Amino acid sequence: MPSVLLTTAVLIATSAFAADTLDPNALKRLVHQDCGSCHGLSLKGGLGPDLRSETLKHYDADVLTGVILDGIPDTAMPPWRPLISEEEAEWIARYLLEQEAQ
Repeated sequence: MPSVLLTTAVLIATSAFAADTLDPNALKRLVHQDCGSCHGLSLKGGLGPDLRSETLKHYDADVLTGVILDGIPDTAMPPWRPLISEEEAEWIARYLLEQEAQ
């Protein structure tokens, strides 16, 4: 199952980020579909922890960017560095911290 999710993520990331510009709509879709596959489609948690802003507010964007890029060893959180740029990871971290309560 994880390999299917990773393959799907690679395909989506490859097509969504073919251009070297940030696409907020594609990044939001990535967060809700790909991150949501483990963290719940509403990001309230699932296999992975809750990613809503009220839960993450004690982290700064740099910490979250590092987790997104490098994953968390010995957990199911994969490194996204091969799939997204540091700039995209920073955008996602800020998005997670600034999203309104759902």
